[in-house]
Amino acid sequence: MTLTVSMTVNGESVSADVEPRTLLVQMLREHLGLTGTHVGCDTSQCGTCVVHVNGESLKSCTMLAVQAEGADVTTIEGVADGETLHPMQQAFHENHGLQCGFCTPGMIMSSLDLVKNNPDPSEREIREWLEGNLCRCTGYHNIVKSIDAGAKAMRS
Repeated sequence: MTLTVSMTVNGESVSADVEPRTLLVQMLREHLGLTGTHVGCDTSQCGTCVVHVNGESLKSCTMLAVQAEGADVTTIEGVADGETLHPMQQAFHENHGLQCGFCTPGMIMSSLDLVKNNPDPSEREIREWLEGNLCRCTGYHNIVKSIDAGAKAMRS
């Protein structure tokens, strides 16, 4: 049995026929080809699968695709403006906020939600916000530095 799920992803109306048990992350990656959203743990511990659903960050491995019916979803692919990186993406690039890059999409999506809610976060607030995001390379110092720089760039 399959169900047709329709939503807006990165500003584009999309639909896919999925099994009722299909996770949102699976729909994004396997049905829509948006592989920037990563699957790291399958237990909602690592945060590599963070996307925005109706403007809020959410671990897409914790949501069924059918639950996103009619939602507005933004993935890492929808953050840049064409070839121009979003200021947060640029800050990660300039401040070496990535090593292997596996956690980076989730870190960026989480940090964008943080800055939306708190445009001038302290280092402590950044670290607390990222508690649900894991970096396997332990690049946290540069990730925090990148988020601080990205927040500053977004404010100006």
